[in-house]
Amino acid sequence: MVKILNNIVSAFFPATCLGCASKLIQHEQHICTHCRHNLPFTSYHKHPENPVLQSFYGRVLLENATALVHYKKNGIVQHLLHQLKYKGQQEVGVILGNILGNDLKNEPSYQTITHVIPVPLHKKRLKERGYNQVATFGKQLALQLNATYADTILIKINNTKTQAFKNRAERWTTIQDSFEIKNAELLTDAHILLVDDVITTGATLEACANALKKIPNIKISIATMSIAS
Repeated sequence: MVKILNNIVSAFFPATCLGCASKLIQHEQHICTHCRHNLPFTSYHKHPENPVLQSFYGRVLLENATALVHYKKNGIVQHLLHQLKYKGQQEVGVILGNILGNDLKNEPSYQTITHVIPVPLHKKRLKERGYNQVATFGKQLALQLNATYADTILIKINNTKTQAFKNRAERWTTIQDSFEIKNAELLTDAHILLVDDVITTGATLEACANALKKIPNIKISIATMSIAS
């Protein structure tokens, strides 16, 4: 009976791809095979000259850094992240977290990760949206890396407005004092993986990392879903 009802629902409300909105065929879930095969992976964590890590040189000391895919306007990744951030499709975070986690667990520099920490939302923004769009991504990475997911240590204390149309200097001025640490003693000597959805200027991640650097003997790496191209 359940199978019959599911077939009826599927006939009237067919599942569609979160990347291109095409109808999903049998055995496809959330993202169609075509979109999966065309995700613009960076593989930066395997590059000797890692562009993500280099972008933070002279700004904050990191163990390593990577982004899973390239973000381009009107591309597959933009559509996926829009569905995740504004449409409640948290499966996108699960999928991208699993893909990146499977890669990172084989990279020696990520095998010492002890905690995964998401870039936090201000409590007002979190209440409005109902979830942090980075949460499922971070939880899947923690699962793959056998690390602890910790979302109550790094706190956003200022409810800053959107950073989308600001340059790096403007973003830094706005965001630099927006984060604080609670229960820092829990992370002494830890290796943290700081996670976010997209790197544009890197100002938010830099501000978060600088707040975390106040913890004794801390090591920080970064992993994001995407990087703006």
